[in-house]
Amino acid sequence: MANRLSKIYTRTGDDGSTGMADGSRVSKADNLFSVMGDIDELNSHVGLVRAHLAQATIDHENTNQHPLPERLQQQKELDFAQALIIIQHLLFNIGGELAMPEYEGVNATHIEWLEQQIDAMNTTLPPLKDFILPTGSLLVSQLHVARTVCRRAERQAVLLQQERPAAIRSTAVSFINRLSDWLFVAARFCTDPAQVSEVLWDSQALKTFTDSQ
Repeated sequence: MANRLSKIYTRTGDDGSTGMADGSRVSKADNLFSVMGDIDELNSHVGLVRAHLAQATIDHENTNQHPLPERLQQQKELDFAQALIIIQHLLFNIGGELAMPEYEGVNATHIEWLEQQIDAMNTTLPPLKDFILPTGSLLVSQLHVARTVCRRAERQAVLLQQERPAAIRSTAVSFINRLSDWLFVAARFCTDPAQVSEVLWDSQALKTFTDSQ
């Protein structure tokens, strides 16, 4: 599915359409490209998660000023950095599926792998008793951003599936759904209670604001 890009701009899309793998042209306003765009955006956010993780690792090794969460240091069965690389490649494959319906880049094995990852991370976490606000360290916050983009991608994917079932595989939709769960659990997994605790929704947080009005 790889092509060498010898020329970046072609001007063929100036009319608001874009070429598909089979040579047909489709409007850029088609929901297919909303899904493609969301998947591409999600992949970029996962890339930023990798960048934050890499920087945190460097800081930990060089200065120890920003220690890595203990879970990331001790987890042997789960290579978190490698998991992010795999996820980026699988998201790229979903983009390939959308461009070429005959191509299968994600299957049930990949969904099961995500579920195994979720279960492995969950075994290290305390029970969740309250709602979590999407904040914390840069790494954790970026994981929450990726999660919200993933949810949007899922909504658009479901809409596309309802409009044109043949345009997107059900396994791709399931993978996106499971990935949003993975990103939520990963945000908890990367929170270090010794440094930045999970930020919980507090019913009293707005009391001062309400009383002052």
